[in-house]
Amino acid sequence: MTPRALVRYERTLAGLERKGRRRALAPQHGVDFTSNDYLALAQSPRLKAAIAAAIERGVPVGAGGSRLLRGNHPEHEALEAEAAEFFGTSRTLFFGNGYTANVALFSTLPQRADIIVHDALIHASAHDGITASKAEAVAVPHNDVDAFADAIRTWRDGGGKGHPWIAVESLYSMDGDRAPLAELAALAERHDGLLVIDEAHATGVFGPGGRGFSASLEGRDNIVVLHTCGKALGVSGALLGANATLCDYLVNRARGFIYSTAPSPLTAAAVREAFRTLADEPQRRAAFDELRIFANEALAAALGIESSGSQILPVMIGDNPRAVRIAARLRAESFDIRAIRPPTVAEGTARLRIAITLNVDRSAVAEMLERLKIAIVEEQP
Repeated sequence: MTPRALVRYERTLAGLERKGRRRALAPQHGVDFTSNDYLALAQSPRLKAAIAAAIERGVPVGAGGSRLLRGNHPEHEALEAEAAEFFGTSRTLFFGNGYTANVALFSTLPQRADIIVHDALIHASAHDGITASKAEAVAVPHNDVDAFADAIRTWRDGGGKGHPWIAVESLYSMDGDRAPLAELAALAERHDGLLVIDEAHATGVFGPGGRGFSASLEGRDNIVVLHTCGKALGVSGALLGANATLCDYLVNRARGFIYSTAPSPLTAAAVREAFRTLADEPQRRAAFDELRIFANEALAAALGIESSGSQILPVMIGDNPRAVRIAARLRAESFDIRAIRPPTVAEGTARLRIAITLNVDRSAVAEMLERLKIAIVEEQP
């Protein structure tokens, strides 16, 4: 007999099942069209060798404590210094993952008198950080610069005395489109505000040398940029770049930084090698660009839909169960594609999120699209 205390959880799960929204873990299977390993560095011999070399020279597996206690290893500090130089910012802080970094950022830096104006499609981790913030917050329609301006103006007219924080992703993880960063940076400047840019899906693959779409902006005192290390860089963790004063404030006030065991020093060593790989092997980015362009053109030709232009290719299905069936069918045919459903995306916009990485080639893309075209026709709502 199920304990009464568990019944409410079972009911919730059953409700999710009826709506086609219940999640379950699925193993890796088939050709990779779902990971964020854009430059195929996760299995890179260079990164493996870097970790082996770090172990050989005595770098520990675990940090042993938080950064403010004994967990502050020279590998962390070397990575932060090298990343600050690479991205052109005064300082970076290394976090265990992008989620922790976003929650720490938004729950700590905006103050009670401030306002956070964020794009409606910003990542869930940013939403969670904003929820924990003492600042007022308002969501605005996706990529609508006028709506950002109107929200700030309305706040000021209503007596807002602090500073506005504008929060966006440079490349959106579910739609694959870009934010108008130059216009938003100008808006932040006009209103004595700060612009937070999440570069998770652009770091390593876009911008000069892989510095992201914010490369021309990063380093300004009112620009805060998050670069994650578990996507194109092939490792894990996140680097938050900002004015040194803001970084020092996070060290002193961000609970997610203060009270977390520091990331493994071996992870920091691997990320350092990933940056060296970006510099030494520009052919990876060139091959990625070529494959990305091919995939976008092939998708538009096969399905007659407008492609994103990026490595993230959403195929809108709409119906939750149908999206799940099509994804399962493709995995059965050895193409690892996953269905994305509410609440990750808006109601009625269930989709297949196809990711293009150097783990595939043109022939795999073409074959996958042919199978997808057939599955969409045959798997009716």
